[in-house]
Amino acid sequence: MSNSESPSLDGIAVVGIAGRFPGSRDCDEFWQNMCAGREGLTFFTDEELEDAGVDLGPNKGKRVRSRGVVDDADMFDAAFFGYTPREAEIMDPQQRVFLEIAWAALESAGFDPERVPGAVGVYAGASINSYYPNNVVSRPDILGPFGVFPAVTLNEKDFLATRVAYKLNLRGPAISVQTACSTSLVAVCNACQSLLSYECDLALAGGVAVNFPQNHSYIHEEGGMISTDGHCKPFDKGATGTLFSDGAGVVVLRRLEDAIESGDTILAVVKGYALNNDGSDRPGFTAPSVNGQSEVIQMAQAFADFEPDTISYIEAHGTATPLGDPIEMAGLTQAFRERTDASQFCAIGSVKSNLGHLDVAAGIAGFIKTVLALHHREIPPTLHFTEPNPKIDFETTPFYVADRLMEWTPPPGVPRRAGVSSFGVGGTNAHVVLEEAPELEPSG
Repeated sequence: MSNSESPSLDGIAVVGIAGRFPGSRDCDEFWQNMCAGREGLTFFTDEELEDAGVDLGPNKGKRVRSRGVVDDADMFDAAFFGYTPREAEIMDPQQRVFLEIAWAALESAGFDPERVPGAVGVYAGASINSYYPNNVVSRPDILGPFGVFPAVTLNEKDFLATRVAYKLNLRGPAISVQTACSTSLVAVCNACQSLLSYECDLALAGGVAVNFPQNHSYIHEEGGMISTDGHCKPFDKGATGTLFSDGAGVVVLRRLEDAIESGDTILAVVKGYALNNDGSDRPGFTAPSVNGQSEVIQMAQAFADFEPDTISYIEAHGTATPLGDPIEMAGLTQAFRERTDASQFCAIGSVKSNLGHLDVAAGIAGFIKTVLALHHREIPPTLHFTEPNPKIDFETTPFYVADRLMEWTPPPGVPRRAGVSSFGVGGTNAHVVLEEAPELEPSG
């Protein structure tokens, strides 16, 4: 591929986005907070945890008292979506939040769901439901009169995508996706495939993770995944692990030629994507694999027909775990080294430094961050990076950590291009390759 090649007009256009993230009520605030280097985590006092029903117990000294919380997750405009107050009270907040941001994403794209040309698909996943066992099952006075099966349909994550399709009258495929941490980026890949195979003409893709009670803490176990100090420090020498947070994101996708023909606002373009599983090529079921991650990245780049040295940013999975970061960097380096020997030409970052790990919504958070970075032509800083992890020799890799807000300057004659990774516990890996929106001639 020539380095002078301009953006082509094939791919999947990102025409709308919506999200609610720790410290950010919408994507505009999310972008501002990232550029300002703000961390969206909340640190709880013992009193706040006890008020939420947390038994501090004998492990009080090991408790990590921070996590990312979504504001107003207990609020819902029930009447707008045609729900009674009782139905809203019983419904999993994940389903409520996702329904609201699905609508907001369509608004962002400029579509009335009742008048969208063609079929609209929904691909989405939710985290484990903590609301139903804690707030509904324990209330037989409410559950009994309402009915167990209706309550289950308002809570079980199998019904997340179909509920959106039902309430917004969307007639394309509505499929709930579950691959643990990689769920929402897998949903993006599934939506792209559905568009390319003409199963739908517009697609919503994303994920949601909201835990109740929201004020809770974690126990740090030696050798475990959880950070000791309540911060997530990807690629840093002081990284001790990740922490789990709440969040939700949805993107609206459309075939690029249709988006151009309709005059849609195009934020970025998906040029390639790939999915795979590590199989048994790893130390254990929850462990990552260098080869699995390397292969999925190479597959996505081959789909896009991109040379690695034309990609100038990677949004990494970046969990900041002692095992995860070195393996991810080894996989990325192995993938890029198949086609280039150049070093430290590609910036790398992780939104988990701002938000923590959003579980099934982690991939869509990184995807939305990268879409916004392409749109604004800036790369936000990855927080808490002061000294490289000693197990990662960045100088011999194609990568350097984007530790400050940077103007995004691609190689001469090459459009801005990025990769987004998301890897799930259990081994299902997703990688998406994005390109900036094409420059289009103004209409007459």
